[in-house]
Amino acid sequence: MCMPVDFDIEVKKRALLDAAARVSVAARTAPKSRGRDDLLISILTDEEMVRLAEELESLSSQRGIGWFKRDADSVRRSQAVILFGVKGSKARELNCSGCGYKDCAEFESVEKIAKADFSGPNCIFPLIDLGIALGSAVKLACELGVDNRIMYTVGLAAKKLGLIDADVVMGLPLSATGKNIYFDRPKVV
Repeated sequence: MCMPVDFDIEVKKRALLDAAARVSVAARTAPKSRGRDDLLISILTDEEMVRLAEELESLSSQRGIGWFKRDADSVRRSQAVILFGVKGSKARELNCSGCGYKDCAEFESVEKIAKADFSGPNCIFPLIDLGIALGSAVKLACELGVDNRIMYTVGLAAKKLGLIDADVVMGLPLSATGKNIYFDRPKVV
């Protein structure tokens, strides 16, 4: 006799946690500049996601920005959130001036600002690595049939809550529903 399975609870949760792990591995193994891996990854579920959504709503109220609340609703409807971050305050010793300073020595001598949304200034190479890792992550998530969207707001809320110790953080909520909840949603001005 075949036992019915509640797709929305059992199968979907297992599948999305497995997908989150695989997506994290894809980000981890993405190419890194100078072969240095500064990528930080954390997978959030359940209570951590509730805290994250509450922080997004708080930020929405504080800043008067409606799309933070919209993103809080998206987090609540997600089954997992992956955080990707980097610490960009250490120079890669290339003296490229991409950070806006004359050379890496000048970059490392300036006072870092930690009170803004993200800490900075940052060496451009860890930030480039973060972008490449995010690209690898979303590509695999799409191949696995998992809805996702890179969200600055989620990274900001996670950083403010101390859920990941990084200078710059982006969030990647994951969902599996009949309609993509991250792109088929109300526009907020």
